[in-house]
Amino acid sequence: MNRRLVLALVGAALLVAGCTGKDAVDVNNGGEFRFVAGTPAGEVIPVKDRQSAPEFGGRLLDGTEFSSSSLSGDVSVINFWGSWCPPCRVETPEFQQVYAAVKGDGVQFLGVNVKDDEQLADAFLQSKDITYPSLYDPRGEVALAFRDYPANAIPSTIVLDRDGRVAAVYTAAVKPEDLQTVLDRVVEEG
Repeated sequence: MNRRLVLALVGAALLVAGCTGKDAVDVNNGGEFRFVAGTPAGEVIPVKDRQSAPEFGGRLLDGTEFSSSSLSGDVSVINFWGSWCPPCRVETPEFQQVYAAVKGDGVQFLGVNVKDDEQLADAFLQSKDITYPSLYDPRGEVALAFRDYPANAIPSTIVLDRDGRVAAVYTAAVKPEDLQTVLDRVVEEG
């Protein structure tokens, strides 16, 4: 009886932990994966505690090539999402609204579509009129590049400052007003 209860609790915890997708990349890095807790809503990591984000690149859903070096000098929002993920389906259109409000303020947005079918991802973006770019990352390799941060939870959002350092990390859906508050603070840093 206790064993069934434990198994039921473990199963429930896995369901609550976040969305999952197909074709996940199996990662074994010798136990060196470091988990950084999500930043509280509306807060940023102190400048002295920020770490540089990894370099990454790939193909955008529109077919063009992308390099993270193109984010240099701007505040950047990197959102890991999937069309199969219910919280992402709510969050992505809200991010579009924030993006529309801040894109002229030196802020870039980048979606990173993970563990998804390319046609479904593209159809979702078009149906929601999402205008910021999304990197197609079906195996979650960009999330692995951010292995010091919990970008493998979907949805996850990482905010970078103008120097390419991680200023905030969210491991669940982010309310648009919280994202706006963080962006205002990081943009004001100069």
